[in-house]
Amino acid sequence: MADTDPRPTAVREQSRQHADEARRKMSERRSAHDGGINGWLNERAGRWDLSGQDEATMQRQKYLWNFLVDHWFRMEFDGWENLPDPPVLLVGIHSGAPFVWDAWTVGVQWWRRFGQERPLHGTAHDALMAIPLIGRYFRAMGVLPAAPDSMATALAEGRDVAVWPGGEVDSLRPWVERDVANLAGRAGFVRMAIRAGVPIVPIATVGGADAMPVLIRGDRLSRALRLDKMLRLKVFPLAVSLPWGIAPAALPQLPLPAKIRTRLMPAVSIDHDPDRAEDDDYVEQKYREVQDSIQRGMDALARKRALPLFG
Repeated sequence: MADTDPRPTAVREQSRQHADEARRKMSERRSAHDGGINGWLNERAGRWDLSGQDEATMQRQKYLWNFLVDHWFRMEFDGWENLPDPPVLLVGIHSGAPFVWDAWTVGVQWWRRFGQERPLHGTAHDALMAIPLIGRYFRAMGVLPAAPDSMATALAEGRDVAVWPGGEVDSLRPWVERDVANLAGRAGFVRMAIRAGVPIVPIATVGGADAMPVLIRGDRLSRALRLDKMLRLKVFPLAVSLPWGIAPAALPQLPLPAKIRTRLMPAVSIDHDPDRAEDDDYVEQKYREVQDSIQRGMDALARKRALPLFG
């Protein structure tokens, strides 16, 4: 990949120092939790590298993804003109229960546009990255653990990173809230962007929730099953899916043929003074700016919807 990093040398050095510190802290954290399920999750999820998407894997499966993107989801994707030179931190919402088709389709569309010239690293929950087969597939798709060390390192190396701060709160929101931007109050991505010296590009999307409509989040059920303690999952949702009908959303499923519309919104500029990362008012202001931008984009895309489920 050609060096198109527009950051001044001092900002690049600041970004590298932040990445070094993030790796040190994560190493200490993983060492402190080296037993039980949490230790297993930390050890498995902690395996990552910046090799990006495996080209052979992408080529083998491109016919499936091309069919899904172009014909099953009939995806519309615009806003490429809003994308600055790398590195950038892309921040979006995602939906459709654990399978978040609208997030995967962003990665596929990015690969179709840029190939290996500008790799994008998506991010995923530790629990998903730790599952042997799923984690291996995610890594082949260029996905990193949604952890400070991996993301900070990727940004320091001039890579683009996409993060979905709302996590399970966002992806498992009920279908009646499908057009509501929910970043779950998690503003860590703003601090990440400040320390890495990168702009934030909001990603607005609608339609992903229609691929697997969530009926209830299952907060109480998760606590009763102790999934919040064992797997860090705070919800256990029930959803409509094929071929199960109404069933736990974690079951393997076929997505409904929803129409997905996605837009890259104008970049949000960030003050790269590292002291700003400790300014809670500034961080909250930028968090709101990003979430409001996503909501404006979703409102515009939702107005194009002709049918409740199929777009």
